[in-house]
Amino acid sequence: MKPYALLSPEERKEEYARLQAEYNALKAKGLHLNMARGKPGTQQLDMVSDIFHLMHKPEDFFSDGIDVRNYGEMAGIPAARRLFAEILDCKPEQVFVGGNASLQLMFTTISTAYTHGMLHSPRPWCREEKVKWLCPSPGYDRHFRITEAFGFELITIPMTDSGPDMDAVEEAVKDPAVKGIWCVPKYSNPDGIIYSEETLRRFAALSPAAPDFIIMWDNAYCIHELEGDYVPFPDILSLCAGAGRPDMVFEFASTSKITFPGAGISCFACSEDNLAYMEKLLSIQIISFDKVNQQRHVLYLKNKAHTLELMKKHTDILGPRFRCVVDALEQKIGPLGIGAWRRPTGGYFVSFNAMPGTAKRALALCGEAGITMTGAGATFPYGRDPQDSNIRIAPSLPPVEELRQAMEVFCVCVKMAALEKLGI
Repeated sequence: MKPYALLSPEERKEEYARLQAEYNALKAKGLHLNMARGKPGTQQLDMVSDIFHLMHKPEDFFSDGIDVRNYGEMAGIPAARRLFAEILDCKPEQVFVGGNASLQLMFTTISTAYTHGMLHSPRPWCREEKVKWLCPSPGYDRHFRITEAFGFELITIPMTDSGPDMDAVEEAVKDPAVKGIWCVPKYSNPDGIIYSEETLRRFAALSPAAPDFIIMWDNAYCIHELEGDYVPFPDILSLCAGAGRPDMVFEFASTSKITFPGAGISCFACSEDNLAYMEKLLSIQIISFDKVNQQRHVLYLKNKAHTLELMKKHTDILGPRFRCVVDALEQKIGPLGIGAWRRPTGGYFVSFNAMPGTAKRALALCGEAGITMTGAGATFPYGRDPQDSNIRIAPSLPPVEELRQAMEVFCVCVKMAALEKLGI
């Protein structure tokens, strides 16, 4: 099949009629497949469920002499702080360990800034005339929702092959109303981009007009390779400290894709001054997070090396799913010139760019055929993709056979939407 743009009007009609028949046959199967979120599959969850067989003996509930069943240790048990510090290549003194959701810690950080201000804030952000926030896009919809929920003005920053467009970032932070930026620095959500060393250096060297500017560094996929060995990544805390701005960054991570999204542990890492400031305010609302679960994870994951071995087992499960998606795109979409994508080497998503103006239509067709996917536009602020092009594909949850069916439907829908756009 030649590229759709080169088809004659009659050829487009014939191709559309063929696809319509194929689509109707797929709809008749009554499929109910979910590819909306980057959820670990059942096989992955079963693989790590032996974590619940730990902690039967009285001594299992003690860590560094601390009874984890009791009050105290607001910043997390020392062993859990050491574990995250080793994974993130920072210092244990910089780590605060929370519950299962790093997103909760991100919300809490922004909420604290809004109600009380940050360490260097002249006033709480709720008293600012306007607060603006930078959103590298395509990006993570839940990040955008947090800052949108507080009424911030969201500013789209284009993504490049090396991370956010740093020329745009450096220009934007000259505005004192710009208070921060969202970042997923390793295997970005959804593009799977690893920020380059130059991008990291430019982040650390930022001189924002706002004295309380925050880099929200969501290192969600820091050890989540899909192929090959672990890829080391520079410590942003050290880079910012070396540039004279130790308080400018908050880094986040969790075990959501290591053990369980619903029963893991999370953390933020920051300067010790920032941690002391946050701990003081957090201690008003909670005495401590679930230290029993922190201890359970320490006993199970042990250290970075052992955790990386576990991640290879996740890769063995995830690899065939991602290959299924990319192979389908290469075989069924690539020759037609109606889409573009990256072959991710880590993370949890495949970012697909359909022909401009067709993403919503393609996903509507998918929904009618029983395939649930992240909504078109979700990877941009306010849910508005100016090109109506980007679609985030999450291959992790369905078994490979179901995923193969879902991709069959997806490719047919992308083709139909493209032909409709070209004119039939």
